[in-house]
Amino acid sequence: MEQEFEERADDIKESIRRFEQMLDQDESQFFDLDVYEQMVEHYLNQGDLEKAFKAAEAGLENFPYALELMLDKAQILANFQRFDESLELLERASLFNPGDLDVPFMQGSVLNMAGRYEESIQVLEELLDRADDKEDILFQIGQSYQNWGKYDEAISQYKKSIALNINNENALYELAFCLDVTGELENSLEYYQQLIDADPYSYNAWYNIGIAYSKLARYAEAAEAYDYAVIIKEDFSSAHFNLGNTYMNLGLFEKAEACYRETLKYEDPTADTYCHLGASLEKQDKLLEAIAEYRQAIKLDAQWDEAWYGIGVCLSDSGKWYESLPFLQKAVKLNDQNGEYHLAVAETEYKIGNVLSSIESFEKAAEVDSANPDVYLTWSLVPFDQGDFLKANDIIHLGVNDMPEEADLYYRSAVYLIHAGHYREALIQLEAALTLDFDAHVQLFEFFPELEKQKALYKIIQQYKPK
Repeated sequence: MEQEFEERADDIKESIRRFEQMLDQDESQFFDLDVYEQMVEHYLNQGDLEKAFKAAEAGLENFPYALELMLDKAQILANFQRFDESLELLERASLFNPGDLDVPFMQGSVLNMAGRYEESIQVLEELLDRADDKEDILFQIGQSYQNWGKYDEAISQYKKSIALNINNENALYELAFCLDVTGELENSLEYYQQLIDADPYSYNAWYNIGIAYSKLARYAEAAEAYDYAVIIKEDFSSAHFNLGNTYMNLGLFEKAEACYRETLKYEDPTADTYCHLGASLEKQDKLLEAIAEYRQAIKLDAQWDEAWYGIGVCLSDSGKWYESLPFLQKAVKLNDQNGEYHLAVAETEYKIGNVLSSIESFEKAAEVDSANPDVYLTWSLVPFDQGDFLKANDIIHLGVNDMPEEADLYYRSAVYLIHAGHYREALIQLEAALTLDFDAHVQLFEFFPELEKQKALYKIIQQYKPK
């Protein structure tokens, strides 16, 4: 049997070689129908839609009524966004194969892709009456409603699909997305619990309630759910990965590291997993080990900006600012819309004495990430360190313009104004800060190590203490 399989694999390789030679030399050759079908499948698996299309077309020239080739060609046309041609071909396929259910199923799918959602749902609902296996059809109806922006109807269809198969991963995933969009995740926990009660050994049910808890920032409960998922299915790599992310949110970095290592054990390594592993080590101050994992990520994908950034941060945290800078600059080059990257470059430039370059990077960070208070808090330290307290305050107020509810900015403004001797204005900023977030006032004392000033500030702060 194994030998027969190998012979067939060799045959298809030879057929592909001959087919590609035929394309190169613009000649024609004849292949059996099953060979054309295998060639199309091969090219689709390779992601080569152009050659898959040519193989389907060549096959249909010799076998014009071959349903599999017609479906393949229709799908490829849809992927090329040639929807009218795709639907026209499917109409022809339905004439030749009136009893086949794959044709109307694909018609519904293509109509959905074309944005003709109402027609898509109509075709699929008619198909529901004819089909014994309804799970995939219900899921596809859900997709059409979802793309139409009718999330409640999509949720209803996904739930019907899941009722037929509790382990329908796609339906569970899309359901969680729709529940999140509609703000119904909290209310959905009871539904997920019902799935678990119906089948306590459904790793997918545990996994999806874990996702719901994660999105609600209920990380302890999420961790417990993911843990059940991996106990039931030890090689469930996605659950190991999500469990790792949950432990990161809980500050349990060693546990997170172990989960990412489990993920690598059960799936092909990715730059993303190595980056997460690197981050878990970085949080444990194992900077050399973290750098090694970030380098693994770059080996797999040299365009993975997070890995370059990770190495840069680790080197910077080690005090190796000159070595750090090229890695951070590379991260910016790969993704110049990430404010954190610009901020890290700005801080590093300042530490090595490149003040002008530093200011340029702070300005860029503020441009791409204007809703991040850390940009202004860090940037303002540059003029503060140089004794220009009013300039530092001006930078803080650039942030206040974008984030008028951010208490930390008002506290910092008060700090700079006190240093500048502008006490009346400082009190106004301090009052605003205390009103927004009284408990955050402790940050003030970092800037005033003198006990007398701390006591004076403390007296003022106590006047605003909530009763």
